[in-house]
Amino acid sequence: MKKNLGKSICMFSGKGGVGKTFLTMCLAGVYETIGKKVLILDFDLSSGGIAVSLNKEYEKTIYNLVDDYTNNRFKNFLDYVTVYDEFISFLPSPKDPRQASKIDSKYLEIALSKAVLHYDVVLVDTTHILNETNLVLLDSVDNILFLMENDPMDLKNMKSLLSIFRDLEKNNYKILLNNSRDPFKKYFTLFDMKSVLKENIDYVLSSEFYLKNIDTYLMNGKIVTLEPKAINVFNKDVTTMMKVCLDLIGGEDEKN
Repeated sequence: MKKNLGKSICMFSGKGGVGKTFLTMCLAGVYETIGKKVLILDFDLSSGGIAVSLNKEYEKTIYNLVDDYTNNRFKNFLDYVTVYDEFISFLPSPKDPRQASKIDSKYLEIALSKAVLHYDVVLVDTTHILNETNLVLLDSVDNILFLMENDPMDLKNMKSLLSIFRDLEKNNYKILLNNSRDPFKKYFTLFDMKSVLKENIDYVLSSEFYLKNIDTYLMNGKIVTLEPKAINVFNKDVTTMMKVCLDLIGGEDEKN
């Protein structure tokens, strides 16, 4: 019997510093709560932070996978991933940033195709730069979650990014406004942002999800959405993230 493939989801943004890595881990935690096996691919090749944020020792990275693949040493995809817990694993970015330039983007696509054979959900964290690597990834994944803040530069960049997607007739994306990253940014109303983007903003994380002690979680490798106390305190935003998670694996829904 043919095994169903997992869903691949790329986290992307118009600029850096919007909370992609943190939200990637939060969504992984939500998927765990509904019994999904999750793999986080850290494709921020030169400065990825998933392994550090999860506070896990690891031996192999995407560079080892690609190097073995190109030299006919590759055997099993699972040999390269590091287990975080029973449901969540991750494939780290290279330990040496100089190795990033040695990774051809076509091998990231191969890694992605192998990952969905083993996991229900594959979350891809990457940079915000529209380089060849990210263009290949954005074209390869099932769905994309665009993150943005209430910020003039972010709004400008997101408008440009969405224009490119419209030109390419790609609509496999959702947009999340992250007000928790910097709760003091309140430049525009939600109506104004929708008008500028000419798109609906599908989800909003509130400023109440702002964590003053976020470093405490990261230094201890904790995922906020797996912490019972945090779930109770941030119930509204965890509920929003649950909706995000279910929507992104629910199908290739077209934008309204």
